[in-house]
Amino acid sequence: MAYRDNTKVVHIGNKVIGGGNPIMIQSMTNTRTEDIDATVAQILQLEEAGCDIIRCTVPTQQAADAVKEIKKQIHIPLVADIHFDHKMALAAIENGADKIRINPGNIGNQDKIRSVVAAAKERNVPIRVGVNSGSLERNLVEKYGGVTAEGLVESALDKIDIIEKCGYDNMVISIKSSNVPLCVAAHELLAQKVNYPLHVGITEAGTVYSGNIKSSVGLGIILNQGIGDTIRVSLSGDPVEEIKTAKTILRVLGLRKNGIEVISCPTCGRTKIDLIGLANQVETMVQGYDLNIKVAVMGCAVNGPGEAKEADIGIAGGTGEGLLIKKGEIIKKVPEDQLLALLKDELDHWEQ
Repeated sequence: MAYRDNTKVVHIGNKVIGGGNPIMIQSMTNTRTEDIDATVAQILQLEEAGCDIIRCTVPTQQAADAVKEIKKQIHIPLVADIHFDHKMALAAIENGADKIRINPGNIGNQDKIRSVVAAAKERNVPIRVGVNSGSLERNLVEKYGGVTAEGLVESALDKIDIIEKCGYDNMVISIKSSNVPLCVAAHELLAQKVNYPLHVGITEAGTVYSGNIKSSVGLGIILNQGIGDTIRVSLSGDPVEEIKTAKTILRVLGLRKNGIEVISCPTCGRTKIDLIGLANQVETMVQGYDLNIKVAVMGCAVNGPGEAKEADIGIAGGTGEGLLIKKGEIIKKVPEDQLLALLKDELDHWEQ
């Protein structure tokens, strides 16, 4: 069952999630939101990489005021990340945030929560309700004998109930853990209990290397079950890396078609060219193309054409020479140092 086909449709600025709409890719700025120029520069870079929705922390009034100016210079929805101070949520909404992320458990008493929900309702601003295994309520930890999927889901349902009792249901739910099996189990359980769109991610996943592996495993399992309407890959690194990984995960699962998929062989003793360097160059080059095709980079002129037959186009290197391959057929032979330029020329003139 594809849960995402039946989730509630939620509008976030000019983007739509839920109800079977395409899965949106998110990231979060790591600049000081108060530094408008730096924040805008990073968001524009993320937009170019393929980010659909961006989140910025709003810990101060100055940051809340910056939201208004930042939105004038970017082209994707902006989510205000709020912790502890409900006044920052109110200010962010006033300054045009397209969505706010709060944890009702740390935002204050019921009056403060109601005031935030009322402001969001007035402008029809969605609320992302976030639950994190690292801040699970003590009573739920005690009830379930530790941090469990059941405890996380009960916490999320409690938060949802708080917002619903304020007369609002324009919500997105996130339920995250750095423990992959726990995170998967929690999403499987939550998806059966709510029809709100789910924001999926493995929180505090780690560095670009280990975080990519954890995120790919966790997100892959969850998404492949039909769960998840928007995703964020959380990495300790350049946020652009989060976007690249998220796009790759979605393409691998067949959940996103736009963009070139690069396949390359793992090299062996027959490899006579710098295949690793060439594959990396190709992967960087193709990011600028909006083509739904598969490109192969092979290091062996003997087996390369056969191994690349599932790709739309490919290149393979031999000793001082290279081959251009289309659907497994050799089209052209050129000197090795012309391979990259030849491939670029083919992509420049590609017709879908």
